[in-house]
Amino acid sequence: MNWEKQKQLAKAAYLYYVAEKKQAEIAKELNVDRTTVSRMLTQAKKSGLIEIKLNQFDPELFALEAKVKQRFGLEKVELAPSEPMRSEAQKELNLAQTAESWLRRQVKDGQVIGVAWGASLGQMIEQLEPKQLRNIIAVPIVGGPSHIRSQFHVNTLVYELAKKFQGTSVFINAMVVQENQALAAGIVQSKYFHELKNYWQHLDIALVGIGGPLSYQKSQWRDLLTETDLEELKLQAAVADCCCRFLNRDGKVLNSSLTKRTIGLSLTELAQVPQRVAVARGIKKAGSILAVLNSQAINTLITDQETAEKILALAD
Repeated sequence: MNWEKQKQLAKAAYLYYVAEKKQAEIAKELNVDRTTVSRMLTQAKKSGLIEIKLNQFDPELFALEAKVKQRFGLEKVELAPSEPMRSEAQKELNLAQTAESWLRRQVKDGQVIGVAWGASLGQMIEQLEPKQLRNIIAVPIVGGPSHIRSQFHVNTLVYELAKKFQGTSVFINAMVVQENQALAAGIVQSKYFHELKNYWQHLDIALVGIGGPLSYQKSQWRDLLTETDLEELKLQAAVADCCCRFLNRDGKVLNSSLTKRTIGLSLTELAQVPQRVAVARGIKKAGSILAVLNSQAINTLITDQETAEKILALAD
């Protein structure tokens, strides 16, 4: 490329990026077509005449978002930055802030929002800045925990979420796992449950957490599982749960006696929701998140940088 051509590319870049002129103005000044200006700017970047640099944020974060999105056919991916020296508590807070920012941008008037389990979901809702909206309805899409874990109750999450958006909430009055199939069927078929089931068919957004392997110690509801349940899940090689439904590493939903005793949205029903958002992070959970991605039950993932890198490594 001769010097004069380089000068013209540099001038176009200067006028656009420094002088902040519109492409139509630059075309007039350089006496070229507007489409030519666009090509000149592209060529200036490719040739190294200009370099676009982000301060404070690593551009690799956005490149990684695009890679995860393409690899798993997701509609949206949001990653919180991971700094190696940060504590787990700080990483969880970073994820919560990323998730709450995404949610505030997405929610619109008149939407029905479903909420499942997850400590990360709870922290996201806690961090959520209030927003004035109309006719928001928040509903649980899984049953509640045992009485000893009332502070984590899904109804609490639903109530707090609705309050942040000046909306209304619907509660569920059943534990997620019942003693037998007949009790579970009776609850789902009861008159009081009809309203909730109707909302499940009209969800606009579903917010879910992802449970780790059976050995994972932070579960908020697995104390309801019997020894028989756990043995059966081990035999079926369960590695994750979503909406309290267990999956193997390939994303196959595991059917067992537990399935028929579980109160909650199935992953088949979840897949019908327009925006299906999982909020989860952690190296130990990467394989579990990968299993849920393989199931195609979700179309939006909010996690952090180190978890995304681990997920891709496992997938490859």
